Amino acid sequence: MPSTFTDPAGVARDEPLYTVVHNDKKRVAYFYDSDIGNYAYVTGHPMKPHRIRLAHSLVMNYNVYKFLEVYRAKPAVTAEMTQFHTDEYIEFLQKVTPDNMDGFMREQGKYNVGDDCPVFDGLFEFCGISAGGSMEGAARLNRDKCDIAINWAGGLHHAKKSEASGFCYVNDIVLAILELLRFKKRVLYVDIDVHHGDGVEEAFYTTDRVMTVSFHKYGEYFPGTGELRDIGIGSGKNYAVNFPLRDGIDDNTYSSIFQPVISAVMQYFQPEAVVLQCGGDSLSGDRLGCFNLSMRGHANCVNYVRSFGLPTLVLGGGGYTMRNVARTWAYETGRLVGVEMNPVLPYNEYYDYYGPDYELDVRSSNMENANSPEYLEKIKISVIENLKKTAPVPSVQMQDVPRQGFGMSDEQEDELDDMDEDENKDVRRTQRQWEKERARQDEFEESDDEDMAQANGVFKPDGPQRRSILDFKNPKAVEDMDLDIGEPAPPSIAATAAAAAAPAAPAKPAEPVAVDNDETMIDDDEAQPAAAEAPVEAPAAAEAAAPVQPEASSAAKVDEDGDVDMGEADDKPAEPEAEIKTEEVETAAAPEPETEPKSTPAVPAAAAAAAAAAAPTTEPTAEAAPASPKATSPKPASPVPEAHTEAAVAVAEEPAKAPEEASDKAPATAADDKEKEADKPQE
Repeated sequence: MPSTFTDPAGVARDEPLYTVVHNDKKRVAYFYDSDIGNYAYVTGHPMKPHRIRLAHSLVMNYNVYKFLEVYRAKPAVTAEMTQFHTDEYIEFLQKVTPDNMDGFMREQGKYNVGDDCPVFDGLFEFCGISAGGSMEGAARLNRDKCDIAINWAGGLHHAKKSEASGFCYVNDIVLAILELLRFKKRVLYVDIDVHHGDGVEEAFYTTDRVMTVSFHKYGEYFPGTGELRDIGIGSGKNYAVNFPLRDGIDDNTYSSIFQPVISAVMQYFQPEAVVLQCGGDSLSGDRLGCFNLSMRGHANCVNYVRSFGLPTLVLGGGGYTMRNVARTWAYETGRLVGVEMNPVLPYNEYYDYYGPDYELDVRSSNMENANSPEYLEKIKISVIENLKKTAPVPSVQMQDVPRQGFGMSDEQEDELDDMDEDENKDVRRTQRQWEKERARQDEFEESDDEDMAQANGVFKPDGPQRRSILDFKNPKAVEDMDLDIGEPAPPSIAATAAAAAAPAAPAKPAEPVAVDNDETMIDDDEAQPAAAEAPVEAPAAAEAAAPVQPEASSAAKVDEDGDVDMGEADDKPAEPEAEIKTEEVETAAAPEPETEPKSTPAVPAAAAAAAAAAAPTTEPTAEAAPASPKATSPKPASPVPEAHTEAAVAVAEEPAKAPEEASDKAPATAADDKEKEADKPQE
């Protein structure tokens, strides 16, 4: 059951982005140059290369790129363009710019550069990108590196040998067909643009190795060519097929003529490769078009040509309503790889272009169809009769493959792959590897690099992420203590039973709660100097802290002479008189050195005066002398291991012990005075 989540636009995504329709494992090469969208003709011109960037964004965010081998073709150079165009014309395109165009007024008139085909910044570079993708796609088809090649930046079918026409400067289609003819005997060219493909037909009007088939609007319409009787001359007679149409043709009518004609062409011509020009100006609602095709009606033509299984080069062309052209080309890219895309558009950086419906669809309008069934049937019969005159299939004389082919050779690609690996040794998947990788349609779940996809314009939806091992927990398990929060774990059943069975332990004095150890902890090296500087009040603090351990000697039996009988300690309880001796053992324990000096409790004035009279000197060593035997006596184990904890216990108990200590010291001082007076000689 699909998971429900919303994309960044707030649209609920209950269904997958695409559904696999064909699993024939066709290898599809996709050519795209990110710079193509940076070029613009002039202000107000209907031709907008930015539409290619919109289509690419949809291809990426529909995740169709996973089934493509994405390439950025090398732009065509002058030597490659002059395989068809004249040297003077290409040299003019290379030199002219908006800044110096006034100095080329004569050339502009000669080469028809001006109104429909204006001079703009980066004109020659734009032509190089368009032609380079088509030529590289044809080269890969020749080398059997792919089954289908796509270049939506190509399809500029109006350009002539030494003339620009219809927004087209360099005829990339003719250059691609010339490359295919190096290995293929016969090449079929199919044009579904609303305008007649006059530039391609003119280039191959006299040869029988290329058949041009064009379905277009005819009659007071640009370019004014493409009449039914234009069938070619010389060796190329009957190898130019033109199907003139009228305004308002819809999906059903278009399909009723397209499929029979293409089927007859495949039967009589038997091409070895197909070039398909998918001009988007035949869609309904185009700024310059007058047909009434929907997106799916347009894509059905692409899907029908694909069904023949021939090496196919798919190109763009016209189309002047950007949002419709982008949706159609993205949808046709999905059909070429064998998937049906969800009608709800995924969020992308150009999402606002597709409002208000935000759907992957271009609908037909209620435009009147001027093509009557009788008219279409008459034209169809005439076209098929002309195709029958082409039989038998034209033969091609055996000869050497001419010149060096376009595009990169296998050795050059291997060198680039090795260089890419050497420059990115620590990268798991490089940009080049990511672009060339194709997902299998029969995989249960494809692997993906989300970071790499986001870097290439794929927006990450706000949906469920890939599940980790932490998502599968035992709901009946007892949680451990969270170290970050410090919450104790609930007691287990075994621990609770053991606590109930254990005898009650003697009550111990309440210990103060220790504060954060990070602030008060003192290392052993720091504790030694603190012990040396301990004040004389340490014995008093030790006496206050010593009673914390009554168990250390309560179990041992003490004889009358003070010896401890360890053998009888476990069998017999301690006698009452042992309590007096036990107190002496306890007081003999050496105190733990304090880390900080503590203030001594208040002593009565009489006791202080008696102590001052008994002491012959005020040095600290005289007062510390009685504590030396206690310091050397064995020290019992203390339950509070830290020095600062004993000091805290002493501070907590000093207020309660202060009156008792004062009363103990006062009689002792009076007894010492009497002994000293008895030792004095009598006068």
